[in-house]
Amino acid sequence: MAKQELSAQDAVTEAKRYLNNAKDILRDKGAKEDGFYQDSKYVKMAGHTAYSGVLFALDHYFGKKTKGRKDVDWYKANLAQQDKRILNTFVSVYEQLHLVMAYDGFGDAELVKLSFQRAEIIIDWVETRTAA
Repeated sequence: MAKQELSAQDAVTEAKRYLNNAKDILRDKGAKEDGFYQDSKYVKMAGHTAYSGVLFALDHYFGKKTKGRKDVDWYKANLAQQDKRILNTFVSVYEQLHLVMAYDGFGDAELVKLSFQRAEIIIDWVETRTAA
């Protein structure tokens, strides 16, 4: 069965759903105590889910890569051509959501909050540019 193409609005809605799911994971299972999420398994899961939402939005915006898999440098190069401010936000999201949370499982609640806010900025940026 062929994969159905999403509209720009549906892609943004789906990216926001990923982000909301990440927040739900930490709220329901992260065991926040003294400003830190205690269960690294759920911090990793939430970081990966939120970062995937950002990539989902960017993938819809930029389209397909001509050869090979997309990597962080591909996203950086495309964002650099579009908007330097959003590039910096993406680098921060990559480091915080993907590396610190998803790989390391580090759950500083303030870092998590900031990371989610920056993910929302990127998704909103895509939404603004794809609005009809």
